[in-house]
Amino acid sequence: MEIEQILKEISPLSLQTIQQIVAKTQLIRLPKNTTLLDADKIEKKVYFIKKGIVRAYKLDDGKQITFWFGKEGSSILSMRSYVENKPSYETIELLEDSELYEINMSDLQTFYATNLEISNWGRKLAEIELIKTEERFISRQLGTAIDRYKNLLEEDPSLINRVQLGFIASYLGISQVTLSRIRAEI
Repeated sequence: MEIEQILKEISPLSLQTIQQIVAKTQLIRLPKNTTLLDADKIEKKVYFIKKGIVRAYKLDDGKQITFWFGKEGSSILSMRSYVENKPSYETIELLEDSELYEINMSDLQTFYATNLEISNWGRKLAEIELIKTEERFISRQLGTAIDRYKNLLEEDPSLINRVQLGFIASYLGISQVTLSRIRAEI
């Protein structure tokens, strides 16, 4: 997915504004298993996935708890670093060889201070990320394990073929054995 398309899907932008952002954006290629963001560090960059898949996780008593997947078109950022310039909660790891668009948060902050169109785009980016977080939280609190798995299949069936089942089980808040049982039932 090209950067121009990703930017416009967040919020419409003029061609001139897109060109300003693209001029500060760099395409990088990183191998599978690369740690892109480290928990407890202030993240200074925002990424957009051109190609590949990533997961966000948090360590809990030495166990990795996966709580988010991103794929082509997704934004990758630590909201805590983005909003408060504080260390992130999560670690983000590449699950496939990936191509990412990278932009410095300092460049975005400069745009926000000088360009109302980009400032509104940045607000929309934060709003979209907040809604995704709310949806994950509500699903995790209210749905059964079978409901969560069915929702995952409806929302993004490609994850099942691209992500290790252990990560999917963690994301759903269940054991891999329970996930195997659910998969056998469906």
